[in-house]
Amino acid sequence: MPENELFITKVFNDYLAGAGNAALGLVGKAAQERPWADFVVMQLLVVALLMLLFALLRPKLSATKPGKFQQTFEMIYEFVREQAEDQVGHTAHRYIAFFGVILLYVLTCNLIGLFPCFESPTMNASVTAGCALATFAYYNMKGLQANGIRYLGHFAGPLWWLAPLMFPIEIISHLARILSLTVRLYANIFAGEQVTLVFLALTKIGPPIIFMGLHIFVGVVQAYIFMLLAMVYVGGAVAHEH
Repeated sequence: MPENELFITKVFNDYLAGAGNAALGLVGKAAQERPWADFVVMQLLVVALLMLLFALLRPKLSATKPGKFQQTFEMIYEFVREQAEDQVGHTAHRYIAFFGVILLYVLTCNLIGLFPCFESPTMNASVTAGCALATFAYYNMKGLQANGIRYLGHFAGPLWWLAPLMFPIEIISHLARILSLTVRLYANIFAGEQVTLVFLALTKIGPPIIFMGLHIFVGVVQAYIFMLLAMVYVGGAVAHEH
């Protein structure tokens, strides 16, 4: 058993190793004695918590007497909608669901590590890479849906005779977005987690509280930046060239 295995991961490996190895088999990997990794289990936990959250919220929705729970999420929705309209334009309502999911998922992943016995899955580069790849696939898919084959014109530059030069440059630029989204989120959350753990090892009061507060701030900002960049990329992809 790994020395630093989380308690919840230990439970998965002790009782659900078969399911874990079945999942590994689907991607062509050999079976392992303890197939579940911390970052995978934490992602599953985040998804389960968000599903539970909205399952509790849905029956309490009211148009006449909204509770504080509903009002909080209405404020989040209005914030996401306003940001999307600024970046995407009048068609922003078509993409708000994706932007909202990205914000809530990344934010929860960033902050769950502040609770004892848990860690932030976004401190693992493969998790942030997955979020980046999902964003990359989404905005390109929406660009094709909005513009059809003309979407490829976004990669050709403003003048047709520059297309042979601009096309490879644009392809590299778009691929670099994956790296940028991955490294920015991973590096900030990993650094925040490590600094907090170092000060917790030295003392349990004082400095750790300050750095935990800083970690919350960084986690919120990074979730916002990730969502905002997704909006910018979608806005550029669905724009109609004139």
